[in-house]
Amino acid sequence: MSAGRDELIAARRVVVKIGSRLLAESPAGRPAAIADQVVELRQRGVEVIVVSSGAIAMGVRALRLDARPHDLPRLQAAAAVGQSRLMQQWEHAFAPHDVVIGQVLLTHDDMGDRRRFLSARLTLRALLDQKVVPVINENDTVAVEEIKFGDNDQLAALVSSLVSADALIILTDVDGVWDEHGQRIPVVRDVEREAAPVAGQSKGDGVGSGGMASKVQSAKMVTRLGIPAVIAPGRDPRVLCDVLAGVDRGTLFLPGTSAGARVSRRKHWIAYGPKPTGRLVVDDGARRALVEAGKSLLPRGITAVVGEFDAGETVSVVAADGTELARGLAAYDAHALRRIRGLHSSDFEATLGYRSLDEAIHRDDLVLL
Repeated sequence: MSAGRDELIAARRVVVKIGSRLLAESPAGRPAAIADQVVELRQRGVEVIVVSSGAIAMGVRALRLDARPHDLPRLQAAAAVGQSRLMQQWEHAFAPHDVVIGQVLLTHDDMGDRRRFLSARLTLRALLDQKVVPVINENDTVAVEEIKFGDNDQLAALVSSLVSADALIILTDVDGVWDEHGQRIPVVRDVEREAAPVAGQSKGDGVGSGGMASKVQSAKMVTRLGIPAVIAPGRDPRVLCDVLAGVDRGTLFLPGTSAGARVSRRKHWIAYGPKPTGRLVVDDGARRALVEAGKSLLPRGITAVVGEFDAGETVSVVAADGTELARGLAAYDAHALRRIRGLHSSDFEATLGYRSLDEAIHRDDLVLL
């Protein structure tokens, strides 16, 4: 057994993500293999939440389209046709085991709104309490560009936070992350140094919308919560049981131990839940204060305010070259920040007529990326 896999053996709640390509290869056989393993894991006391792609791919097939559409209305139409077919496959897969499944459709907007986020958490807990296997997908029939996850890898990472999972397993069509020599990397301890450089750019495959870079980013997201992640070969009919038995399969991402590597669930939600509604461009002094000293962001370090947002909404903090440094909850709205950017706090009242906080984003509401 490889180092670090003892956490997988101890896992009692697991999120499993399966992509469109794997389902397209075997639309009935793949869900059946997953169902067999889920039932076996349940007998070992492991709860499983499935995040399933495939609705659009099945809709494309049902509509006899030549290829996956690129325009949003036809993607939504394909999803509407394919979603019922996708759930039918999962129903058929679990029926021989007399296991009930529950469909949960989410959008990024649902995860970005704190009240809906917590409501979804309660719903999923209720399903698990009733011994139901939740099958989650993005609500592609209503999602628009502003609220789409982009792929279900990120959705799976957010669901892992939502349900307080002990592990995330992302099933793919390769045996893990490969290094520059084409060899599988068994364990990753530092995502940015070991996995991100070899993951490449996320590219669609004509069936789904994700790629290895997307999967690596999702693994990074969950490890910041202290949750291990595995990118594993989904064609293996025993892969879930093997991974959770500690067998060296796929690429295991271990939670970071360095300062700042892990964040609280609240800060994780700030970083990855809401989609930023604006950007704050900062000078080099503010960048150093944030990244090197762990300070709050002060208005005097802001050089530009982009977008319109209210106080309390999530904004992105970027360096002069456009590199995203952090995300956080703005203490002032966009109009006020434009007026006080570059100023010291002693000048706020004379400029705004009031003085709320000294910070544009307090460090308790800010997460470095």
